[in-house]
Amino acid sequence: MPSDEERGHDLEAQKNALLKDTDNNDDDAHEKNPESSSSATPTADGAVKSSGGSSRSFIIWTLVNTFATIGIVFTNKAIFDDPGLKKMQTSFAAFHFLCTTLTLFVISRPTFGFFVPRRAGFLEIAPLSFAMCFNVILPNLSLAYSSVTFYQIARILLTPFVALINYVFYHVSIPRNAALALIPVCFGVGIVSYYDTLPDPTKPTKTTTTAGIIFAFSGVIASSLYTVWIGTYHRKLNMSSMQLLFNQAPVSTFLLLYFIPFCDTFPNWSGVHMNKYMLILLSGGFASLINLSQFFIIAGAGAVSSTVVGHAKTCSIVMLGWMVSGRAITDKSLLGIFMAIGGIITYSIAMLKSRKP
Repeated sequence: MPSDEERGHDLEAQKNALLKDTDNNDDDAHEKNPESSSSATPTADGAVKSSGGSSRSFIIWTLVNTFATIGIVFTNKAIFDDPGLKKMQTSFAAFHFLCTTLTLFVISRPTFGFFVPRRAGFLEIAPLSFAMCFNVILPNLSLAYSSVTFYQIARILLTPFVALINYVFYHVSIPRNAALALIPVCFGVGIVSYYDTLPDPTKPTKTTTTAGIIFAFSGVIASSLYTVWIGTYHRKLNMSSMQLLFNQAPVSTFLLLYFIPFCDTFPNWSGVHMNKYMLILLSGGFASLINLSQFFIIAGAGAVSSTVVGHAKTCSIVMLGWMVSGRAITDKSLLGIFMAIGGIITYSIAMLKSRKP
């Protein structure tokens, strides 16, 4: 599944994995026919896609998505820096799933008509919803025990892992140039993993812990399996990305309710500063904006534009994370960052060229 591999490295994988699987024929048609009617037209899956005359709208929603993605990473990091809230990962994930459910419910109403809801049975969707829980909780744990820079660089490993799973289990190969580009990606992440765990005695820099590395790589494995599984469920249930996510999110929330009493340690709420409550609400708002803006990005972008948006977000978060960390420009992990980002961009170019007729 080339589309899965091309964008598997994006920050919010759990959402992009769902949203990037929209019908490739629709994307191709949009790229070949950008001057089509500006009115919204229904697609076969019941979604309403705007077409044409919307370059300004696409740019606006791309900026919204980019800033919301950057915002949610740094907001979540600020939340997890609180020792009490750091141990509430299951509750935090359930809160985000609830925000996703409410957002999709609102935009599916006839007033907005972004997509037409379809229902799947609980037992039918439960396995994917359970995988979605791991796909969110493990990366969040990684963010709680890692620097923002390492968290984001580690997420780039989604691409080689998805490619490996597709090759081993589905015998789907990628072009040789693309495969070779993934080698520096893996080495780059390895370099960052090593040097980011070393404490800096001259500065009070918060480095990545061993637990952060374990959670990061576990999260990459879980997200990769989830990403590949998404394509299977799209075909199995014959649903669009929005329809599938609308079924998953509430079931994931319900499943997590059973684990919260056993997995989470609640803080003394009276001791939690009001700023933390505001950050939690802000995080939920960012999650809703990401879900909403992704719809317009997919409706108005082809493969090239979507890939560029993904790389822009990755580079922005890594750069800001590095600036916030206070590390020197001579830090050796910078070499790994350039290797990982350069490799994934080279990989994307090779994949995009292979898709051209």
